[in-house]
Amino acid sequence: MIYMDAASTAPPRQEVLDLVTPLLTSNFGNPASRHELGHQAKRANDWARAQVASQLGVGDSEIYFTSGGTEGDNTAVIGGALANPRGKVVLSSAIEHPAVMEACAYLAAIHGFTHKLIPVDEYGMVDVRAAKDLIDDQVALVSVMSVNNEVGTIQPIRELAQLAHDAGALMHTDAVQAAGWLDLAELASHVDVLSLSGHKIGALKGSGALYISHRCQVLPLLHGGGQQGGQRSGTENPAASVGIARALQLCAEQRQQGAGDSYGNYLIDRITRELEAAAPGLVQLTGHREQRIGGIVSFVFPRTAGETVLIELERRGVLCSSGSACSAGSTDPSPVLTAMGYDEQLAHTAVRLSFTRGTKENEISQVASAVVATVKSLVAGA
Repeated sequence: MIYMDAASTAPPRQEVLDLVTPLLTSNFGNPASRHELGHQAKRANDWARAQVASQLGVGDSEIYFTSGGTEGDNTAVIGGALANPRGKVVLSSAIEHPAVMEACAYLAAIHGFTHKLIPVDEYGMVDVRAAKDLIDDQVALVSVMSVNNEVGTIQPIRELAQLAHDAGALMHTDAVQAAGWLDLAELASHVDVLSLSGHKIGALKGSGALYISHRCQVLPLLHGGGQQGGQRSGTENPAASVGIARALQLCAEQRQQGAGDSYGNYLIDRITRELEAAAPGLVQLTGHREQRIGGIVSFVFPRTAGETVLIELERRGVLCSSGSACSAGSTDPSPVLTAMGYDEQLAHTAVRLSFTRGTKENEISQVASAVVATVKSLVAGA
């Protein structure tokens, strides 16, 4: 089997497992305990925080460990908006992750905020002009993901952050899909809050990190023992923290080496060329052709049913998805694709191929062959 669903969860890295296993077994202490096992755990946690801060180019005291992207997004959006009560409007793009959308809905339902959406174009790119018109002195917070999790489009975070800051609003970015493909220090330099998830980059599920700039305040969502400076109470998990820190180190090394940079373009070029040669209108790329990360490629196949394509690809040894894995049990078309202007029928044919920089070149070639053969066979048998 060739795994092509890394945007849902990436395979754990062996280097991460080697490092965290002792923290789950022999060195299992609570970092708050005042004995040697506790001291060992605290040292591990402190090392992890310093490493994550280094990768983001920020101070150690600006890094907080969370349970993942959902907690990070909720903390950023809800905590950031409530701590910045200059106005009761929150803005997000129309294609944000449910963790952001539902956090905004909560603010609207419980705290009287208004949630406004910044539209995107047919490539999933946020409309900066529309954002400029929407961002005023009533906006408390703007939240736009760095990379869309379904189509891979890279968003203009620098420009959006400038607009937010000019108006006095906080800027948050969900950088979950950016980790491993973009320079996180560059992203962090423009925003006030940035959220990460460990299991997207080869660390443990249930691990995450949150950057909160010392320039702003974000109210905590969890209250208890006052761990992590009171920002995120709860017994700290050194294994999760060390895992995400090591995974970020490895991601940075692979990015500097350019590993996997060409794979996305290879898939796009080969699949579209071979299917269009077979018959016009068999395939359409979703997302931006140039402004995209290399690790997410999404297509719609107009003359097929997306679920059928997924089943046939799995039969041929390729595991992938139709989009986000975070809307459990939903049979609705992708809200990302519908926001981009796709009708429901076409959106239902979407297939997302997502992979890590560690994917092998021959696997990418095999995946391209499988996709082409699958679509051809389904269309021929229709």
